[in-house]
Amino acid sequence: MAKAKIFIDGEHGTTGLQIRERLGSREDLDLLSIPHEERRNADYRARLLNEATIVILCLPDDASREAVKMLSDAGNTTTRVIDASTAFRSDPDWAYGFGELEPGNREKIAQARFVSNPGCYSTGAIALLRPLVLGGLLPTDYPVTVNAVSGYSGGGKQMIAQMENADADDHLAANYFLYALTLKHKHVPEIVNRSGLTRDPIFTPSVGRFAQGMLVNVPVHLDLTHKANIASIHKCYADHYAGQNIVEVVSLEDSVSAVRLDPEEMRGTDRMKLYVCGTAGTGQVNLVASLDNLGKGASGAAVQNMDIMLAG
Repeated sequence: MAKAKIFIDGEHGTTGLQIRERLGSREDLDLLSIPHEERRNADYRARLLNEATIVILCLPDDASREAVKMLSDAGNTTTRVIDASTAFRSDPDWAYGFGELEPGNREKIAQARFVSNPGCYSTGAIALLRPLVLGGLLPTDYPVTVNAVSGYSGGGKQMIAQMENADADDHLAANYFLYALTLKHKHVPEIVNRSGLTRDPIFTPSVGRFAQGMLVNVPVHLDLTHKANIASIHKCYADHYAGQNIVEVVSLEDSVSAVRLDPEEMRGTDRMKLYVCGTAGTGQVNLVASLDNLGKGASGAAVQNMDIMLAG
């Protein structure tokens, strides 16, 4: 059987490099690549886009839209697309590349021609919110707050250089900082759309002085839910994610006894852990997702989606 041809459009960016590294030793794939001397050759790029079985777009939003248009303009109806930008994450015509989102979503990815890869923060937030909305425990208009911290690699090559090069003019000396304080972060529409909320959350992302890793935290007042408690929320997660090995629901005993959580816990993996923290009877619960922002939060998810699509 012929090998699937995979073209990573934008392979020299942070996400693209990570995908390339994951696929480099795969003997079942034929990796297409633009030679360095042809990197500005639009015709060469178009040829690879149209030749690929699956193209993985690791580009800014406008460049991703351009690549999809190039396929359309060429009359291409066969090349399948995984897009890692935010361009299509709320588009109903694109399958959402979070296989564990809800029953049947993995099958949608398997059959889709166009798949939108989730954002890193969004992956954690939606993993916590979607099961509760589906299970009827969280009202869709609940005033959700999402707090999150990511490793600086999530900011791409520019932020990596700002953090690691002390001699740079734009060096970032802070060990930790909040951003997107205008409450206009690009992941908010995706979180609302894919979790099933009808009200925008207050989302406060932050960056720490570590390269990879992420914690996403959703605190919940139980008196504002549909009679949820710590045990029923944990059971909802356990039931929702049963039968797969990507999302691990940490036992309720280990969750409520946790003293601190390390954002680098899942560094180097393509999996995610969910914690249901708090004390029974207090009327509050702390929901936490732990993942690698470049693993399940980006490149790892893209490879997972590619494998689902190839398996059909």
